[in-house]
Amino acid sequence: MIQPVDILAIAAHRDDVEQTCGGTLLQSSAIGLRTAILDLTQGEAGTRGTVEQRAAEAEEAAGILRASWRHALDLPDGRLENTWENRLKIAAVLRQAQPRVVILPYWQARHPDHAIAATLGYEACFVAGLAKVQTDAPPHRPFKILYASLYADVRPTFVVDITAHVEQRFQSLMAYRSQYENQPSGGKLFVPQEEIREHALALARFYGMLGGVRYAEPFVQKEIGLVEDLTIIPVQSI
Repeated sequence: MIQPVDILAIAAHRDDVEQTCGGTLLQSSAIGLRTAILDLTQGEAGTRGTVEQRAAEAEEAAGILRASWRHALDLPDGRLENTWENRLKIAAVLRQAQPRVVILPYWQARHPDHAIAATLGYEACFVAGLAKVQTDAPPHRPFKILYASLYADVRPTFVVDITAHVEQRFQSLMAYRSQYENQPSGGKLFVPQEEIREHALALARFYGMLGGVRYAEPFVQKEIGLVEDLTIIPVQSI
């Protein structure tokens, strides 16, 4: 059941959130914030696994990430499009969930669905705030839109310290046994199972070093940040 949350992570596919901002959802939950996940597709075009397998794995992963709820839309996997109808489907969820923060994929990506999800998600956030657009819930527009940039070759605006949650984050990813256990299909596309942990920790370690912590996840925001007290800005300069 879709209920109000503080942070809603929106991704094209089941397991995208686990890879890019799962630690951030865990950290947010640890400080008392309510989180949720909206997957736009159901994975019917994936190289590995069935829709049913991925649905069960997604629910298991959501529990590990302590998400309040997880919901999947029925947008076509591999053929995600930024249409008015698709914006309305996402806007309807946004109005029910009423998040203050929405996390989207970074807008440049190898997989077209990821890039389209960034623009589609942003425009759905805008539509959700239009009073004359009718859905079952009243208008709501998120205050902050962030882009999870773990796999983008860009300098992040900020990183989130996930050191305390890095093991749990990894467990949420490995809940997708249909995707990450070694198997013949997609062998050249997927990281070998025995290397996934090293790969995941290496990325998180790199972004952690940028922020002066052990492990972190990176994010980009398009707007300028605002600082009131220069003496409490984190991360030492020299």
